Amino acid sequence: MSRLQKIAAISICIALLVLALKMGAWWVTGSIALFSESTESLVNLASSLAAFFAVWLAFRPADNRHPFGFHKAELLSALFGGTLITLAAVMILREAAAGLFDPQPVTAMFQGLMLSGLGSIINGLWCYVLITEGRKLRSPALQADGRHLFSDVLFSAAVILGLVASSLTGWLILDPLIAGLVALNVLRTGLSVVLGAVRGLLDESLPERELENIRAVIHAEGGDGLRMQDLRTRHAGAATFIEFRLILPGGMTVATAHGLTQRITQALQSATPNTQVTIHIEADKGAAPPFSVIDGGRKDRA
Repeated sequence: MSRLQKIAAISICIALLVLALKMGAWWVTGSIALFSESTESLVNLASSLAAFFAVWLAFRPADNRHPFGFHKAELLSALFGGTLITLAAVMILREAAAGLFDPQPVTAMFQGLMLSGLGSIINGLWCYVLITEGRKLRSPALQADGRHLFSDVLFSAAVILGLVASSLTGWLILDPLIAGLVALNVLRTGLSVVLGAVRGLLDESLPERELENIRAVIHAEGGDGLRMQDLRTRHAGAATFIEFRLILPGGMTVATAHGLTQRITQALQSATPNTQVTIHIEADKGAAPPFSVIDGGRKDRA
């Protein structure tokens, strides 16, 4: 089992534990705000299950029917999780709206807040692990799960403070109002995750800073007298794909050209882990100008 799969498996166990704590908090208090938290925890569990399956699928080797592998499975998982988060926000908003017209007192406040607070502490520690490891492993599924948990922790703190204020002041309407705020935050998180997954599924190019790093690596290995054209890049889950045309002097031998492309490929893979590089070699029939980068009609002299 890979490190990514181990983290995804642990996420499921933690999501189950936190769900039990949050459900218990809602059960003993009857608070709509704590209901919103337990609904979020249920979504977290579903997202963790989807992330585990996606990570397992993404690490399967390519086959004849899937020659490019299963890397986009993580993006589909993030899309699924983001959709669930958005639907949960709609459910919480509905309950909050009903509570505004008929606010109810919250019972067993201390026990409920203790259970909810313990669950939030566990989430806070684990979301740090998910975000950190997700960035290292370039896993959108783990990063999406971590961002959602971080958002959950922040609003859990707001829920606890709001319920304490409601208990001290006797303002019952604070409970559904807090639930509504939680729902809006959940909605924002869900839409953000969905949009990020959609951008990945549509093969959005790497950020400009990463493109500049790629150009610099190619230039360092290729030197003057070479041209690189039609640079195309994309992320698919934890994998990065780089493709471009390399224009070589017409007199260069096949063995020399092969050695050059091997050095460039190894340098790119060292700079960006889990990268697949495709280089199309073409001969320059004319005199070779200084090395340059040409993307989509724009030419930047190195």
